[in-house]
Amino acid sequence: MWCYRGGSISTEPRINDRIRVPEVRLVGPSGEQVGIVPLAKALELAQEYDLDLVEVAASARPPVCKLMDYGKFKYESAMKAREARKNQAHTVIKEMKLRPKIDPHDYDTKKGHVVRFLKQGDKVKITIMFRGREQSRPELGYRLLQRLASDVEDLGFIESNPKQDGRNMIMVLGPHKKKTEAMAEAREAQAARKAEAKANPGRSQNAADGEIADGESADVEATEVETAEAPAEASAEA
Repeated sequence: MWCYRGGSISTEPRINDRIRVPEVRLVGPSGEQVGIVPLAKALELAQEYDLDLVEVAASARPPVCKLMDYGKFKYESAMKAREARKNQAHTVIKEMKLRPKIDPHDYDTKKGHVVRFLKQGDKVKITIMFRGREQSRPELGYRLLQRLASDVEDLGFIESNPKQDGRNMIMVLGPHKKKTEAMAEAREAQAARKAEAKANPGRSQNAADGEIADGESADVEATEVETAEAPAEASAEA
């Protein structure tokens, strides 16, 4: 039995004096192939160019090293990773809950939220909640789900057919529009609103106030939660 008590393993490449090999395959600052040279010669060239010697392929024989500004390289890599996370399409599942005997006004409200979620490129889990004697009439929930799917068929499709789950009946709607497309359209719409705000400050402010009010009322119905690792759910109690 033995136990390793070392620290965390570094994922950063070795640079300059941390490189411990007799010779390296050297790549110049512009990507040109210099060839296999002794490590001392590579370090000397790095000093002449006022650059760092960075090991870019440690598993090669000999290791491949490149002359570069390592600080600038790390900064640019961090910015690219940040931009990639910003544009990452998260897997999101919204949930909308309805009752079998929902009144027309509530139905229109719930359908409006489903339309908004599908336009955003999110999946929607529709749950019909049965209570008491309603459990003996599953066809009511089935017809309601089919009606909702028909009303939003231009925005989404039935990804998971209605099925009974205890006292509930569940159906999942998938968006026709991909999440990345929805995000791109949202950014374009935001840019258009900003341009309109500069052109018409007073009018745009009134429109923005209306959008905020609508957003607040929608949040009462559905709380949105996102994660990049696993689907999240946002519930809207009926």
